[in-house]
Amino acid sequence: MHALANPARFLRLARPVTTWLLLIGLVLAFGGMVAGLTLTPRDYLQGDTVRIIYIHVPSAWLSMAGWLGIAAASVSQLVWRHPLASIGGRAAAPAGATFAAICLLTGSIWGRPTWGTWWEWDGRLTSMLILFFLYLGYIALASAERERGGEGRIAAIYGLVGAVNLPIIHYSVLWWRTLHQGESIGLTGSTIDSSILWPLPLTTLGFTCLFGAAVLMRMRAELAEAKVEARMRRMGSA
Repeated sequence: MHALANPARFLRLARPVTTWLLLIGLVLAFGGMVAGLTLTPRDYLQGDTVRIIYIHVPSAWLSMAGWLGIAAASVSQLVWRHPLASIGGRAAAPAGATFAAICLLTGSIWGRPTWGTWWEWDGRLTSMLILFFLYLGYIALASAERERGGEGRIAAIYGLVGAVNLPIIHYSVLWWRTLHQGESIGLTGSTIDSSILWPLPLTTLGFTCLFGAAVLMRMRAELAEAKVEARMRRMGSA
């Protein structure tokens, strides 16, 4: 990672990678969603409502992965003082918050016909809602700290503390048995029939590529903004 500490070197790599991630992500996400809507059978209990899984599950995964990325950037900033760490954390937060919001929205839509209610203060739902608010708090804190000219250390500490919520989200279905179903997909297999499951890896990989492209685009935009600000300061002092 220290090889990418130089912004110019990072930008040379980020430009083509952003394009490829965006193209691959669009193809896989669109293909997976079309396949899920047209080529998979109805679930014998939930009917067509099960098809929301192709958006809901990847969104849940990326909302958690986004905060994991913020925590990793926070460690890199606090321990190794990586010059791009704070930029990476700030870039990941809006994308993570977006997918957290999509996860909550699709979960609510899925829950209405399945549970008979739009919302339940279930352990999984509540911890995911907390993650969404953590994202909003991080975005506000990082923005305020940047405006004051800070190094982003307070936001980095906040990012590490907020990571405590990730295992709570993961294990909530085991600790509190309420409406939300238990884990359907694990390292050893899945309880979902393969005829329904097969488009899910496509949308998951596609949304992950789109997430990466969004983060890289925000990092590139922030580096360009910093470059313009530095040039304006030089012109002003000349």
